[in-house]
Amino acid sequence: MDVSIRNVRKEFDRYPALHNVSLDIRSGELIALLGPSGSGKTTLLRLIAGLERPTMGAVHFGSEDASHHSVQERNVGFVFQHYALFRHMTVAENVGFGLKVRPAATRPATSEIRRRADELLDLVQLSGLGKRYPNQLSGGQRQRVALARALAIEPRVLLLDEPFGALDAQVRRELRRWLREIHDTTGHTTVFVTHDQEEALELADRVVVMSQGRIEQVGSADDVYDRPNSPFVYGFIGDSSALPVHVERGQVWLKDRALGLSAPEASDGEAMLYFRPHDVELLDGCGGCIAGTVAASRRVAGTRRVELEIGGEQHRVEIELPVDHPAASKSRIAFRPKRWKVFSQPVEAAKAA
Repeated sequence: MDVSIRNVRKEFDRYPALHNVSLDIRSGELIALLGPSGSGKTTLLRLIAGLERPTMGAVHFGSEDASHHSVQERNVGFVFQHYALFRHMTVAENVGFGLKVRPAATRPATSEIRRRADELLDLVQLSGLGKRYPNQLSGGQRQRVALARALAIEPRVLLLDEPFGALDAQVRRELRRWLREIHDTTGHTTVFVTHDQEEALELADRVVVMSQGRIEQVGSADDVYDRPNSPFVYGFIGDSSALPVHVERGQVWLKDRALGLSAPEASDGEAMLYFRPHDVELLDGCGGCIAGTVAASRRVAGTRRVELEIGGEQHRVEIELPVDHPAASKSRIAFRPKRWKVFSQPVEAAKAA
């Protein structure tokens, strides 16, 4: 089922939570809505579900304008962060609940509901647990039950709101792989909300990066990580360092020193240079490079993060080195980014900097 969001605006007490958002989701696609708290991602998910109505714009399911249809009319499956299972029902009864409460004309026979519940419990790797109650399951198992319940109604669209947010890190990683396998098996159009960039990059076919009620960028994991189109996306996706520079005739300068980096797409004037801490080359010294004094050094898994003061204490950047690299113990390090992006600064921002 294709889903199309067309120029949607959503206000709460005249406060805009979404600003004219448009997004096309292809049938069978797994989409992640990624952003910090307050970015509008959950509001957008609730608009797709029918739990909220747009102030302006429309939500289309296929060729049908579903903007004023209820959740039941849209036939969406919804998985919440905190499971929302019925504690007094068995696992199998929870899974079959959506079928059991259908109108009599469309309600399957009791035996068919039971068969469907058993089939879905097998799909989510909980075979034989149908007679247990939710409080007899682990958190990861409960979330699997919640997904099976959402799938039982054969939804046109499957929606997940921070589905793994209440689980510990190890269980989250296991369920991420499992959810991708389930999606590939069932082929449902799926939209999930997360603030966890690792989760979004690992799971989704496309990532929708949101900020302050707007979509900043839509693309594959490679697109948003390797080719971010704004300072926000560069700073939010993955680790990054930023340094104020200026551009003259397509060349990047740090104060009075050319860095040997070209930025032909940037306008002349003040700008910000962004790069990934791991994506640098160390130099013994040069007339055109970035050099700084080591301010701090810390172990991060199998690497070492070194914090450098550039031009005094005003600006600091991080670079990543092998944990036993001899440069980590030096007082001064020179380097140059291997991949970078330069964003021109608005006049007002440049004056503030």
